[in-house]
Amino acid sequence: MKKIIIAVFVFLIHFFNAQNVFLTKVEKTNENTDKFLYKINEEVKDATYLGEIEVQGFSKYDDEVFSLIYKKAKEIGANTFTLKPFENVDGSLQNFNPANYRLSLYFLPKEKLIDQSGYMYLFASSEKDQKIALNEKDYIISSRSYLRLKTIPGEVYTISTKKLLGSTIKIQLKENSSNNYFQISATKVKSNNTGWLNLKSGDIIGLEKSYAEFLATIYNKDKQSN
Repeated sequence: MKKIIIAVFVFLIHFFNAQNVFLTKVEKTNENTDKFLYKINEEVKDATYLGEIEVQGFSKYDDEVFSLIYKKAKEIGANTFTLKPFENVDGSLQNFNPANYRLSLYFLPKEKLIDQSGYMYLFASSEKDQKIALNEKDYIISSRSYLRLKTIPGEVYTISTKKLLGSTIKIQLKENSSNNYFQISATKVKSNNTGWLNLKSGDIIGLEKSYAEFLATIYNKDKQSN
């Protein structure tokens, strides 16, 4: 009897802490072979609305949540998304809640995507603040936050985790280089067959644009950003 009670208790903890992803609305479907799922802003005027996803419950495993969102989006042929805030009774928009949010899904031809370049994004982990050094300048990035910094073509950037057994990487950006995205974390990010994880160096993890733009949607932008 005691074992049954413990099992039920563990199940209830898992249930109430699980994060579920639902495809709550399908306006239409679209056929495409695009592997990306990018966030759009002003491009939304040229995009075709396909449906809506709702995420319920909080999870610290953001990579797993993104994987579920990605699969749901691809079921209806979406390649782009926007955050769709919930509204209060008076019509004002609610603040973002990582335990419950919605994403609107779209299809947008690749040629209509606005090029994004000239910035470096540094994401903390979902659980701990991260201390880093960028070209010998120290930063502390709060958990579930990211730092966005303007970059200069041709300059070499050295990123260090400031740990005894931590990691250090150097990158040099070319003119009109796409944005660079890194997560600073001792926690390993799981890879899957969508191709959204493409670089790993100890606890400095290079992120592909799709996953990085998802994190930038659900994380807070650090005040030190520019």
